[in-house]
Amino acid sequence: MVQSDVAGKEFQIFLWARIAGGLIAAVFLVWIAVKLIGYIHPTDSHPSENTHGATPATEAGTHSENPACATTDGHSMPLETADDPHGGDTAHGTAPVFSGPKGVAFVEALISPLEYELKERFWGWRPNDIIQFTDNVNQYQLGVLEVTRRISTRLTENISRTGSTAAINKYLERAMNALMIRADRYLFPSAENQYIEAVENLKRYKKQLISGEASFYNRADNLIPLLESLAELVGSCDENLVKHTESNGEPVSTFSADNYYYYAKGVASALLPVLHAIEYDFERILEVRSGADILHHAVESCHHAAEMEPWLFITESSLNGIFANHRANMAAPISHIRFYISLLASTLAT
Repeated sequence: MVQSDVAGKEFQIFLWARIAGGLIAAVFLVWIAVKLIGYIHPTDSHPSENTHGATPATEAGTHSENPACATTDGHSMPLETADDPHGGDTAHGTAPVFSGPKGVAFVEALISPLEYELKERFWGWRPNDIIQFTDNVNQYQLGVLEVTRRISTRLTENISRTGSTAAINKYLERAMNALMIRADRYLFPSAENQYIEAVENLKRYKKQLISGEASFYNRADNLIPLLESLAELVGSCDENLVKHTESNGEPVSTFSADNYYYYAKGVASALLPVLHAIEYDFERILEVRSGADILHHAVESCHHAAEMEPWLFITESSLNGIFANHRANMAAPISHIRFYISLLASTLAT
């Protein structure tokens, strides 16, 4: 009888130990799965969406090397507000507050998305990895890169100069050239090293703006070429999001669909802080030409595209089905961005 009781107690201890071990193992596996999803799926916050709690270091009393700006009382604050982690407008929260010389906010907004992908994103720049462990993040980063390239080019050739005969700022020229290196280049030199150098040259130009050694001409004829270039890029994204067949006639595969989706998301996310900066740096011309409301709608559409977060993976379901077609969902705000940016360019031209 005693032996039976002892055996029963031992069995209970064994049973509860197995149950406890199973629960611990299950929690551990769930944690691993969440981490794996976070690694594969680019949901970690972007500078256009979150400041990651960064503490800006002051520069010239108001600006920092990080994507931040100063409040009117002289205290540093991130581009985004506490009410809205996406740095919103009236539809999404309080708009970001900028101060300082014209052009500084624009350059900071240009720098921040790519700098985050290079220095803060886990595993860093991925399109040139020898072994491609991820796909979606890579496409997202390529979208960010293309926005940075186009804006940098227009800043170098138009916005920083009085005209086509004016000298080009040496730092902007270096940044523009460094950004043109192939995104998948691994060595001699590597893509990320060149892009980091480009960011540093943009920061040097920003310091020149603060000290008055460089120029930023916020005229309509300088803004229009930038808007037209961005409209072309967003239009390309729009086409990839709505097409049913590839150029060779084959249907768009699921693997291509998620590439198009995350590339467009990267474009919208990188474009968002720049549009906010344009609201500030080109405020006068936007008011005179009645373009402020148009730009507001473009900003709102960028928010919608940047905030989309499909769970786990992209589905390419029928438009009449009960499951999501994420590519079509992304196409709606991307199409709006294209429309409003094109409309703003034509409005400023009249």
